[in-house]
Amino acid sequence: MAGAQQAFSCTACGMPLDSQVFDASGFAAPQTGRTHVLAKFELPSRYCGVLEYFSQFTDVQAKDPSEVETPGLDWSIRLNGRPLYPYLSFNRILNPWGFGSFETGIRLSDSSVLEFVVRQTQDSFVKKVGARLVGRFWHNSEFGDVVQPR
Repeated sequence: MAGAQQAFSCTACGMPLDSQVFDASGFAAPQTGRTHVLAKFELPSRYCGVLEYFSQFTDVQAKDPSEVETPGLDWSIRLNGRPLYPYLSFNRILNPWGFGSFETGIRLSDSSVLEFVVRQTQDSFVKKVGARLVGRFWHNSEFGDVVQPR
């Protein structure tokens, strides 16, 4: 099976030839005590993938790039409703929107639901937040029905 798997993968990077890009983003005006789903991606049934990058936005940080702390905001990336390690909970901008972000390379299993959420826990100077999730997904060959590339 390893030979068949390799035949359907890029020889340079190992990514399956049928991989597709996902890019989900959104914005919200945070409200105290409320959780906002800023970006969401649902893998189709029989597909798996990888979260490659994420980024965050606040109107405060957009005005002053040194404002990376976000007191009163609790950010989290969730996989199937559960916080994804190591992005369980954080109160700062890890990857600012509009700048190159660090690659994550986190595998996503069949039919996963990926969400980037923020919860305002107390009053904040931030009036607008945003998040973006970028990655790739492909047919999971364990389910068969693989179409051979031409």
